[in-house]
Amino acid sequence: MIYRNYSSTKIDIAKILKLRNFLKKRGNKFLLSNDIKLAIKLKLDGAYIPSFNKNFDHLAYSTNTDFILVGSAHNIKEIRIKELQKVQSIFLSSLFKKNKNYLGPNKFKILSNCTKKKIVGLGGISKKNLKTLNLLNISDFAGISYFQ
Repeated sequence: MIYRNYSSTKIDIAKILKLRNFLKKRGNKFLLSNDIKLAIKLKLDGAYIPSFNKNFDHLAYSTNTDFILVGSAHNIKEIRIKELQKVQSIFLSSLFKKNKNYLGPNKFKILSNCTKKKIVGLGGISKKNLKTLNLLNISDFAGISYFQ
């Protein structure tokens, strides 16, 4: 689970700790978006670096070997940045959701073949288009609407 809170500037640490403990009991991983330093301090499982974050400061932080670092990208330039940021997986979007970052299955497949990192499909994934995922070079998929 990735905790994202872009609407508020104040981070509710008590809420994050409560979520961390709940998810740990259930055996789930918990990642914090866009604040790697806080994720390390709170002993979370990892952090998520959004596509707009081009920062490399986190490379100087010391983490344990189990710390997960994932990022998102929408094009080849952002994929290269995520590789330089040393993420383990890249969320590539938008696969099916027709927004400003829409890739579609063909462009998605081309971009996913441009990296050796694990690719996670994101954007508009539903039970109707689930079979299409088998044709693409992805290790996992993620989505909000699919799991609601």
